[in-house]
Amino acid sequence: MSTLTAEAKAQDITITEDTLAVDLTDGRTISVPLVWYPRLMHGTEKERNNWRFIGDNEGIHWPDLDEDISIENLLMGKPSGESQSSFKRWLEGRATA
Repeated sequence: MSTLTAEAKAQDITITEDTLAVDLTDGRTISVPLVWYPRLMHGTEKERNNWRFIGDNEGIHWPDLDEDISIENLLMGKPSGESQSSFKRWLEGRATA
């Protein structure tokens, strides 16, 4: 983790239909488009609202969507690194469930 993000820890999140906003303990709020995280984008409101902090509040986990997002990647402006083929398999699995 870089020195710019070393002290950044999440304390709350808000998810709307198109935005993920994370409040940090240092007073900042990071907002990113939900389209950066296709699993969140395709999740239901109930699935999106079922999250927990991981790694001493250095990341967020959505168990229903099998999604993890680090605070460091949010601060660096990195969208999901999931491949299209992996995401397609995930979507297909949801359709058959």
